Amino acid sequence: MSELSKVLGDRIRIVRNDKGLSMEELAHRANISTAHLGYIERGDTILNFDSIEKLVNALDITFEELFRNIQPLKEDISENEVALGLFINKLNSLKPSEQKEVLNLFELLLNMINNK
Repeated sequence: MSELSKVLGDRIRIVRNDKGLSMEELAHRANISTAHLGYIERGDTILNFDSIEKLVNALDITFEELFRNIQPLKEDISENEVALGLFINKLNSLKPSEQKEVLNLFELLLNMINNK
């Protein structure tokens, strides 16, 4: 599947978890099967507009909120760039205070690596 499917599926999982919803509850609200939601969250299927609309409504968010800060990934990029793009997309989905915590952890890890 495309990297965009993976990024979008990851975003849906993050929003679902932030809202305290189980997969079963979100699937029920969106009127889709739990198995299909699993495929979506893993990025194993290409989402159509109808499914996206159902999930946006079930999550009680806007399309803009779902797609906010998603970094487009180009097809001709290296595996490292894909990993970086996925990391940036996950980081962008966090609250500013959580982003600061991740930055602090990252700096600690860098210090550990540099002090070997």
